[in-house]
Amino acid sequence: MDPEKQRAIARKGGESVPNEKRSFSQNPSLAAEAGRKGGHSVNPKKRSFSQDHTLASEAGRKGGHASHGVARKVGES
Repeated sequence: MDPEKQRAIARKGGESVPNEKRSFSQNPSLAAEAGRKGGHSVNPKKRSFSQDHTLASEAGRKGGHASHGVARKVGES
């Protein structure tokens, strides 16, 4: 898909809710509380990142490389 068309579609999603109704942007503590609730709703034994820190590190590196347009395998420098 054309990058400009993709941006236009994404912009529509952001514009669909008026600023005054975007509660997380108006209330950061509400956003933080929602994040904590989401994290606690998963059984601790099934939280793979909390059980395997190497897995979490690898995922973070992959995300960082992907967000910067770098296509490298984990472990490459």
